[in-house]
Amino acid sequence: MGVAWPVHAKTFRWSSASDIPTMDIHSQNNALGNGVHAAIYDSLVYYNSKTFKAEPQLATGWKNISPTQVRITLRSGVKFSDGSALTADDVVYSLTRAMAKTSNYAVYAQGIDKVVKVDDSNVDIMLKAPTPTLINQLTELRIMSRAWAEKNRSLEPKDIKTQEETFAHRNAMGTGPYMVKEWQPDQRLVLVANPNYWGKNPTNVTEIVYTPIKSQATRLAALLSNETDFVLDPSPQDLGRLRNNADIKVIDGVESRTIFLGMDQFRDELPGSNIKGKNPLKDVRVRKALYQAIDINAIHRVTMRGLSQNTGTVIAPQVNGWTKKADARWPYDVAAAQKLLAEAGYPQGFEVDFACSNNRYINDEAICQAVTAMWARIGVKAKLRTLPLVTYFPMIQRYEASIYMLGWGVPTFDALYSLQSLLRTVGAGGDGNYNVGRYSNPQMDALVERVKVETDLKVRNELLEKALLLSHEDVAYLPLHNQVIPWAMRKNIEVIHRADNRIDWRSVKVN
Repeated sequence: MGVAWPVHAKTFRWSSASDIPTMDIHSQNNALGNGVHAAIYDSLVYYNSKTFKAEPQLATGWKNISPTQVRITLRSGVKFSDGSALTADDVVYSLTRAMAKTSNYAVYAQGIDKVVKVDDSNVDIMLKAPTPTLINQLTELRIMSRAWAEKNRSLEPKDIKTQEETFAHRNAMGTGPYMVKEWQPDQRLVLVANPNYWGKNPTNVTEIVYTPIKSQATRLAALLSNETDFVLDPSPQDLGRLRNNADIKVIDGVESRTIFLGMDQFRDELPGSNIKGKNPLKDVRVRKALYQAIDINAIHRVTMRGLSQNTGTVIAPQVNGWTKKADARWPYDVAAAQKLLAEAGYPQGFEVDFACSNNRYINDEAICQAVTAMWARIGVKAKLRTLPLVTYFPMIQRYEASIYMLGWGVPTFDALYSLQSLLRTVGAGGDGNYNVGRYSNPQMDALVERVKVETDLKVRNELLEKALLLSHEDVAYLPLHNQVIPWAMRKNIEVIHRADNRIDWRSVKVN
């Protein structure tokens, strides 16, 4: 029995600067892709767009059998878009697939030892230790049909660091409200209503068309001429004009995403640098000099036109673990930066590779150009190169950048996700999976390991603050700002703005 969709079927046309990196739900952990995957695939639980509490989706409930055994009860009567039934085996397979070597999603399976089928309606998640963030982590672990993956030789996730293609990279088949009709990478993605969807979809949207448009001017023109209904990332300089247009509405909110710069703290010599035989970025004085040479207020005022929230840490205020103390910045001070460089043995500065995305974050390329000019004042010649998202992320994950930009959203709304991904020494099970500067401090690792299993909330939050303060002292990263996200749309569009900057497909209405 299919879904009764509203009679007045509508198409929702939207765009942003980047393309979707892959259709494989365990391959590239990227917020834009994850948001699109959520239209096609369901997870066991998903956030309510108004409260941001995790609510049942493919699960109907969960209970602790013991501190390390969580029983998930599955919804009955759920079908995949090809009409086949969702089984407990699919759930066991999908959660295990997320933990594969080629998966970028092991960080969401943090704490899971194994997943076992109890019976047709229940699975048990066996934990290595009590895992306070487990239910929030499950919001990003979507469920795939084991039979479909097997038939199409996609049992393992596509390795995003390689060019190798799998069927699941280009194709999708889930239990969500929509299914893929066509995907031409870099051109368009068309989703249509899934006739076998188990839920009641309150929207009147029966077709979703996504068009990646890299140029800001072209994206704006498409919205103004009614070729698109919605732009996820309007540029700050166009907002005044959009807000004054009677046919357009703009809604704003602070995103739980922090923009920062990372540095290679691992190699003994940086490729492309004029400093031979050593790596200046291994010296905390050099990292602090780069930090103190950045005039963050100028970036906020000029580059971001006020649409940013300066930060001194790698998490945003909505994330559990954030404190005012941890958010304090090293002051902007060019003279202090020059003194630090001289003390470190680089009175004339040095040359360094600097990589940035050019279509992923708001004004990413412009921010990096501004920073390059600021560093030039202290003698650091950053050789800036910019790349589109689809090639940028695999490149930094192959450790091919000396200094790089990253924006990190926190789908679990808990600082452990950031600490484990960005500050824990690179290892297995999601540890350091985006620590592409390969920062490593045994004290940090010990704090992260304790946070993973600490169930006393007060103690846990003290440990989180301690870890964030240690990151500040070590200058593990150069934090810039938290993104403020305006969404621009035609006046007849209804959506709920979310702090994770993704569209809730069940809440969209085209009036």
